[in-house]
Amino acid sequence: MWKNIRILFLLLVLAGVAIHAWLDRVATQSWKETLWVGLYPLNGDGTPSAQRYIDGLTVKDFAGIEGFFAREAHRYAVSMEQPVHVELYPQGSELPPALAPEAGPFGVAWWSLKLRWFAAHATKVPGRAPPRIRIFVLYHDPSTLDTVPDSHGLQKGLVGVVHAFAQPAMAGSNNIVIAHELMHTLGASDKYAPGSGEPLYPAGFADPERQPLYPQTQAEIMAGRRALSAREFEMPQGLRDVVVGPSTALEIHWTRP
Repeated sequence: MWKNIRILFLLLVLAGVAIHAWLDRVATQSWKETLWVGLYPLNGDGTPSAQRYIDGLTVKDFAGIEGFFAREAHRYAVSMEQPVHVELYPQGSELPPALAPEAGPFGVAWWSLKLRWFAAHATKVPGRAPPRIRIFVLYHDPSTLDTVPDSHGLQKGLVGVVHAFAQPAMAGSNNIVIAHELMHTLGASDKYAPGSGEPLYPAGFADPERQPLYPQTQAEIMAGRRALSAREFEMPQGLRDVVVGPSTALEIHWTRP
């Protein structure tokens, strides 16, 4: 009997998780209300320079994200003046669980559960309402590494982890990564080739009908880079040079089939 009770309890928990995920998906893809996004800065490497950068952050540093979503939503005739509202929350002391590079499907699933558990407990701020979407931004001193670890965004749980450079000159590209992972939480998929990062044609091109095709003047948000030629591509400096392509717009329900 106790075994049956445990099985029933597990099934109820799984059903609750599934229902919660479904409700999140409906709420974030209906585009009837502004989505509140909470950014939680963290010192990703424990360096003094990263801490100084975090100490100087204000919500204005992320205004470009709101502007990007407003501009692109308008292009797709989404009837909202402000699809996304960004709030900067206090710095946390704990880092989210890391995803091992060699993690298989089970490892990814287990990491996803741990991240959602972490987010549920690490984002409580007295006197402030919790945001709908939570993004942890881990800042790294650029003098200590050439590239940052991979960033991730989860639709189930509406949570993301962004690794960013603690350098003013990189603020624009940091916002691109934040917007990219935010798009993942809304249901968008990557549009670049794994490994090389090459934008996939046509979905990963800002203007796939351009003649000549190269160089592309802008980047598609889920590709992250603009193609200069068939073998050259680069990350733009800021969200002013990034657009939401038709495939991504369809995935996040800005358009219909």
